[in-house]
Amino acid sequence: MTIADRWLLPDGMEEVLPPQARQIEVLRRELLDLFHTWGYDLVFPPPAEYLESLLTGSGNDLDLQTFKITDQLTGRLMGIAADITPQVARMDAHSMQRQGAARFCYCANVLRTKSGNMLGSRSPMQVGAELFGHDGVESDSEILGLMLSALGTAGAEKVYLDIGHVGIYRALISEAGLTDDQEKQLFDAILHKAYAEIDQIVVRDIANESLQGMISRLSRLNGDASVLVRARAELADAPASVLTALDNIEQTVRIIQEQYHNVEINFDLAELRGFNYHTGMVFAAYIPGYGHPVAQGGRYDETGKVFGRARPATGFSADLKILSRLLQDNDPVSGVLAPAGFSDDEELLCTVRALRSEGTRVVYAMPGQDISASEMGCDSELVRKDDGQWVVEPINRIF
Repeated sequence: MTIADRWLLPDGMEEVLPPQARQIEVLRRELLDLFHTWGYDLVFPPPAEYLESLLTGSGNDLDLQTFKITDQLTGRLMGIAADITPQVARMDAHSMQRQGAARFCYCANVLRTKSGNMLGSRSPMQVGAELFGHDGVESDSEILGLMLSALGTAGAEKVYLDIGHVGIYRALISEAGLTDDQEKQLFDAILHKAYAEIDQIVVRDIANESLQGMISRLSRLNGDASVLVRARAELADAPASVLTALDNIEQTVRIIQEQYHNVEINFDLAELRGFNYHTGMVFAAYIPGYGHPVAQGGRYDETGKVFGRARPATGFSADLKILSRLLQDNDPVSGVLAPAGFSDDEELLCTVRALRSEGTRVVYAMPGQDISASEMGCDSELVRKDDGQWVVEPINRIF
């Protein structure tokens, strides 16, 4: 290995340097404070757990994203956390065991074998919130509202929200009587919006003509609010749970639109993202100029069942690094430069202590080093006046 190779980082692993590191930390504090005001209690999940609990209810997708390691103490297989949500579900089911609604929030680094997209990270800083113990419009709208408030805190002025409901597809497919291979073919076709292939599969593999038509039409139910009106007509013969899901979506959206006026909502009733994990409403938030979700989530009931306590649950998460990079004002850190060589000046020491106690950044210059103030993150300096007083003055000021 050459010297040049030693500083190379693996693809998708990045270091965070000043000033973004501070911007991320400031945003982290703001978001956790926001979650606190909404009643969400902060938790710190461990960075690794035994694989059996880490992948509970998560399906194959998270399994493929999880780095596996062997515990040298027990010989058991462990996983490095690739998603915080299953860990918080374990905490709710086993560690906390609260009755009624329970709210938790978190911010932690996770590690993934691959990124979700070409621009994504394999080491995101995941921030999010989870609500356990309630199944209904109230909890769905609370989590959606908290996610939108978090994006507003991060600086988002306009948000595009995509909403779906995997329960609709589940209800229809349960009536179809498909084999595992047939269901996988249909799932893949719907996932990729391959309409011609969908039509061929349903005619070939589903005997019930009414069900054929509903599944075929479901794949095309995406767009603005008129989609919900069309869905009620085109899925009129569907199981009752489908109409209940449509009611839930309509009521939740009504609440969100009344409270958040900078949100444009799109619907995709055949959105199957996280199908093996989610059980109800799913959603993703986008901002102008960025083609991937900046936050996403949905309902994932019954995840705690394997821990002996099945509970309804809903939540959302985001990558704090992405939020900071896309939404924060990337202004340079401001500070005050204190001169070198005055370590015995009591007046200077008092002035520096007073500034720092007010939260002002003060950086001492080092003797014998010719480093610019801007390189040290300073836009002003301490200057001694004729009367011996030290005052803060802007650098490169214009007279």
